[in-house]
Amino acid sequence: MTVSRVRRRRRDLALALAVVPALALGMTTAAPAQAAPADDVRVNEVVTTGSVEDSIELYNKGASAVDVSGWILKDDDNGSKYTIASGTVLAPGGFRAFDVHGRFGLGSSDKARLYLPDGSTLVDGHSWSGHSSPSWSRCPDGTGAFRAAAVTLGAANACGGTGGGTTPAAWPGGSAVATADAANAFGGDLSGLHQEGNVLWAAQNSGKLWRLVRDGAGGWTPDTGGGWASGKALRYPGGSGTPDGEGVTVTGAGAAGGVFVAGERNGDASGTSRLSVLRYDVSGTGSALTAAREWNLTADLPATGSNLGFEGITWIPDAALTGAGLTDASTGAPYDPAGYGPHGGGVFFVAVEGTGTVHGYVLQDSGAFTRVTSAGTGMTGVMEVQWEPGASRLWAVCDNTCGGQHRTLKVDASGAFAVTAAYARPAGMPDLNNEGFALAGADECVAGVKPVHWSDDSNTGGHALRRGTVSC
Repeated sequence: MTVSRVRRRRRDLALALAVVPALALGMTTAAPAQAAPADDVRVNEVVTTGSVEDSIELYNKGASAVDVSGWILKDDDNGSKYTIASGTVLAPGGFRAFDVHGRFGLGSSDKARLYLPDGSTLVDGHSWSGHSSPSWSRCPDGTGAFRAAAVTLGAANACGGTGGGTTPAAWPGGSAVATADAANAFGGDLSGLHQEGNVLWAAQNSGKLWRLVRDGAGGWTPDTGGGWASGKALRYPGGSGTPDGEGVTVTGAGAAGGVFVAGERNGDASGTSRLSVLRYDVSGTGSALTAAREWNLTADLPATGSNLGFEGITWIPDAALTGAGLTDASTGAPYDPAGYGPHGGGVFFVAVEGTGTVHGYVLQDSGAFTRVTSAGTGMTGVMEVQWEPGASRLWAVCDNTCGGQHRTLKVDASGAFAVTAAYARPAGMPDLNNEGFALAGADECVAGVKPVHWSDDSNTGGHALRRGTVSC
């Protein structure tokens, strides 16, 4: 994301957060006319302003799946109507957000109401007298009163408070940070990072992938072999388009199994959101890479601005998730990899900038996909996610929108990912537009710390890469 876009995003966010509600009213609910399982479906979160304005989330607090096909969402006007699409099913404990902006808007004094398909039987609702700041969220999910909280559409509510209730601790590593690239080696728009041993993969918003190697001085430089000297242009399957690459990762097979890039839009149609994960064969020597597979996840997620979509991606092996007791949100049962076709042996986690939420997907080799988990980070936005195997934790990183805050998540007793810690950026690093973050492997631990790297989208001072340390 460019500097100008960051300024616009921060301006819009500031306007949204400045609207402080005079009074947050409790839930306005009529007694449901239909017994369970309909009684288990609740309006769980409402967003009236910001990048995902006019959104209503439903939550199934029951033990059985509920088919909500044809159910109707309304605001305070009985003439308003958003009909939920056929085939929409809420799994037990499942969340689903709906962008109602095309049908009606949610004002500063309004209601969000849910009806059965007859349009007259009220199931649940919530009313308020001030815009969301930034979200009206039920705490705890499905049963509690509504309160101000971070936006977590499609995931568990951030019931710790507006910022997730987590005060950042000091950075768990050295305070010093140094540049790790030659002057103006990449220019602006360098985003996602992933370290694979002696290779650092880097995705650039302008539709380019870099393969970086060590420069002998503690930094990184473009690989001069295999056609990588100037990076390689990215294309969608068939050779068309310019994916806005924001995140990059590999599976347990390494780059030999393909390099996976998360993109938020086609640069040739930049006004339209296209939330995709693309797999590239990087073994050739040409100057461009055409995706061997695209998983377009746009329709499966709450709508967001075209420049507020996927910002990061990481891969977690199935064994780590089953060992931690992850619950599969699509079934309500423990995650069972055997229930899916071939899928690379793990789950891909993508970060959505506009909602500050992380979603985990099984991406099958066939092109099918299933969202198995979602987690709110409690931060305004997420620009990078990274799995740290040695510590069995997921890192979520925000740029200067959040002062460079980092948070870690682990699977909790309920089987969902939850925030376990929050850290401020290293004291020696300015508040940069860092959209990429990569951790070295455990084999690089020396005296209790190992290297980490950040990529600065703004190329501040002519440098896009910086390095520091984190505790092993």
